[in-house]
Amino acid sequence: MTNLIKEIKFTDIEGIKVGNAQDLDAGTGCTVIICEEGARAGVDVRGGSPGTRETDLLKPENLVDKAHAVLLSGGSAFGLDAASGVMKYLEERNVGFDVQITRVPIVLSAVLFDLAVGDYRVRPDFEMGYRACLNATDKECPNGNIGAGTGATVGKFLGINRAMKGGLGSYAVQVGDLKVGAIVAVNALGDIIDPESGEILAGLLDEKKERLIGTENTMLKAYNERKNLFSGNTTIGVVATNAKLTKAEANKVASMAHNGYGRAIRPAHTLFDGDTIFTMATGKVEADINVVGFLAAGVMERAIVNAVKSAQSAFGIKAYRDLKNK
Repeated sequence: MTNLIKEIKFTDIEGIKVGNAQDLDAGTGCTVIICEEGARAGVDVRGGSPGTRETDLLKPENLVDKAHAVLLSGGSAFGLDAASGVMKYLEERNVGFDVQITRVPIVLSAVLFDLAVGDYRVRPDFEMGYRACLNATDKECPNGNIGAGTGATVGKFLGINRAMKGGLGSYAVQVGDLKVGAIVAVNALGDIIDPESGEILAGLLDEKKERLIGTENTMLKAYNERKNLFSGNTTIGVVATNAKLTKAEANKVASMAHNGYGRAIRPAHTLFDGDTIFTMATGKVEADINVVGFLAAGVMERAIVNAVKSAQSAFGIKAYRDLKNK
């Protein structure tokens, strides 16, 4: 990046708070991104196996144009239940869309499949979603085995036994008054790549779990085999910015941010991933949507890299640092 860009924390974007809750023994958790004032929101779903909540609201022709929180959750479709805890927390604070009788918090959500690690019977629920809100802060944004990244894994083409640990990652930048950041739970079928060097950082391991062998190469060798790979995938994330965006522009930024997935995950957007990105724009700074969009892609790829570099081994699954330290 040029010297015009400086690195900041994701939570340095005014009005944005992040909270995590997890069960480390069960291997699952959730991450909430809160904007109590409401953020102009958009979404782009690219994967073939998504699990989402309230995404239809974000179509430009529909009425509601601001969200008060986005929840990223483990637990597959069961994890959508945690969004109700977020709604309860916000309603108690009179945050939401005014329907005269009460205020209805607009809580968007996407889930990833982490049931293959830990205890599949434990999933993010109402209580965990509420607890994540209680933990929300604008002071820090930890990465690794936390929140929605607790049970995340990558490189699962040959099953969970040959996979590596994914996690939660974040990264943000500032240019003048403009701030753009990404937070992402990395749980991909494919490998995680360093876009600058082309190095595979984490992914599919050989039989001895000592060496990365490359998911795309392995898939090419088995191109004529049909496989059921619904064994634990999907990368879900949020781009937050203080830019002033329309709902249509927020959707476009989410679309452009998927370039970060394409550069850092190989392959991305498969039939067995539910890859989803939300946008939250707090509307404080005038900015060219094209600049916001390419910055969104850049911070997303760096957030993905941070997720795997911050992850620690768990449930017998090796992490980036285990191979790097050999």
